[in-house]
Amino acid sequence: MTRHPLDPDPVRASKASAVFGLGLLSVVTGPFLGGAIPATLALLMARESHRELVAAEGFLLGARRLRNGVRLAWTGIVLSIAALVVLAIVGLLAYARGRGTDFDPLVN
Repeated sequence: MTRHPLDPDPVRASKASAVFGLGLLSVVTGPFLGGAIPATLALLMARESHRELVAAEGFLLGARRLRNGVRLAWTGIVLSIAALVVLAIVGLLAYARGRGTDFDPLVN
């Protein structure tokens, strides 16, 4: 199928690139509990970017980048949750270790 000469050239969707960048940032900062913020922003922006890609009817490119960004964002959220669980377990173990019975020095 040939394009009509007045059709605009397909361009890359900048929001899809932003979703990918935020998803990548969320994976990098996920183990430090900071990944939830860029991941949430990426997922919110992904919804809007998906609507724009569908409405553009093929004149906006970036569906693959958008999908990969969403996957990375969910990975960042999972890493943040895993880091939170590990911190909770370490904290509980430290608390349990410090809470021993304190006997009088004369008790055998």
